[in-house]
Amino acid sequence: MGHFRQFVALSLGAKTPLVYLQGRRPSFRWPGPSVFTKEFFVSTIAIAPSRLVLADRLGARSAVTNVAFILGGALLTAGAAQISIPMWPVPITGQTFAVLLVGTTLGLWRGLASMLTYVVLGAIGLPVFTGAQGGLDSLTSGPTVGYIIGFVLAGALTGWMAQRGLDRTVWGAVSIFLAGEAVIYAVGLPWLAVFLANAGAEHDVATTLSLGLVPFIIGDVLKAALAGALFPATWKLVNRRQR
Repeated sequence: MGHFRQFVALSLGAKTPLVYLQGRRPSFRWPGPSVFTKEFFVSTIAIAPSRLVLADRLGARSAVTNVAFILGGALLTAGAAQISIPMWPVPITGQTFAVLLVGTTLGLWRGLASMLTYVVLGAIGLPVFTGAQGGLDSLTSGPTVGYIIGFVLAGALTGWMAQRGLDRTVWGAVSIFLAGEAVIYAVGLPWLAVFLANAGAEHDVATTLSLGLVPFIIGDVLKAALAGALFPATWKLVNRRQR
C-alpha cells in the first residue's frame, strides 16, 4: 500500500510530541522540557474518564452544598456506627455500609473528605465511633483502629470507582462495595493481629481471620448485593426525573 505517515498527539498545539510512522519503521522526536506544562498533565489525567456521581446529580454544585454532603456523610457514618451487635474483639455494625455508601455517592475527593471529617470528629472527642466512643485513645489503641483507617481509604477508592461509572450497573456497584470492603480488611486485619499480640492472645493468621473477617462475610456479601440493586435503580430514577 506504499508509505504512510501517521502522527499521534496529545492536543497540546505546537508543543505536542509527534510520533511518525514511515512504513513499518517508527521514528520518534521528543520535544524539550517546555512540553511538560500544566496543560500537559491535565490532558494526561483527563485520558482516564471521570463521570458525574450521584452527589453531582443530587445538587452538590456549590461550595456550600459540597460541604453539606461531606458533613452529612460523616454524620451518617457516625449514626451507623451506633447500630451494633457486640462481639469481641470487633463488633458487627452498620458503619461499613455507610462508609461504602458515602464514598460511592460522593466520589473520590468528597468521599475522602467525608471520611477524614468523621475521623477528625472522633479524634477531638465527639462520640462518633461505635459505642458512642471518641477521643484520641480510640484512634491509637483498641482492635478497630485499623478498620477506621481503612474507612478513609475505602471512601476514596469507592468514590474513584464511582467516577468511572461503575455504580450505574449491577455488577459494577457490587464490585465497588467488594473492593471497598477488601481495602478495609487490608488495613484492619494486620492492626487486629497486633492488638491480639499485645493482649497476649492468639494472633496467628487463622485466629485473626476467624475474629476479624469470617463473622462479617455474609453481611459483606449482602451489602454488595444491596448496592447492586440500589445504585443502578437510583441512577435510573434520577435520570428519569431530570429529563
